[in-house]
Amino acid sequence: MASALGRLARLSAPRNARFSPLTPSNGLGRTVTPGRTAVTSSSGSILPKPKETPFGLVRIALVVVPFLYVGTRISKNFAALLEEHDIFVPEDDDDDD
Repeated sequence: MASALGRLARLSAPRNARFSPLTPSNGLGRTVTPGRTAVTSSSGSILPKPKETPFGLVRIALVVVPFLYVGTRISKNFAALLEEHDIFVPEDDDDDD
């Protein structure tokens, strides 16, 4: 699945880049790609390491866990409401065959 999405992204990237109004163009239909200086500065020196956020996984857990809990409570209450009003009532399957 992931490899198929990767192939799809690779195939669609050049096509979308040519017609994107946000991409700078030199007027001849060719896309101008700006130079990337994410690792080195304009003089060629290596930039220092970026600042790491301490406790990144703990912060993620502190955000994800409460929202998962709230989502499960909402879905449980909504399922009870549907069953109460006879909108959706699960059938009891008899497996006596």
